[in-house]
Amino acid sequence: MLQLTAVIEREGEGYVATCPEVDVVSQGNTVEEARLNLLEAVEGFFKAASPSEIRRRLKKQTYKHLLADCFA
Repeated sequence: MLQLTAVIEREGEGYVATCPEVDVVSQGNTVEEARLNLLEAVEGFFKAASPSEIRRRLKKQTYKHLLADCFA
């Protein structure tokens, strides 16, 4: 099973959600709306993209690491 990541960041009055494994981005007024919109966008990508486009954009390894506990 393919596991994908949602990175959600506050931007202005809303939130921007990114799936780094396939470079798909969406937005929403709340974190949950941004996540659901991203899910819809990623599903749309996999339905519409050709197999070669999926292979080209799908990153096989995406690592998540804590950069630092805090900055002073």
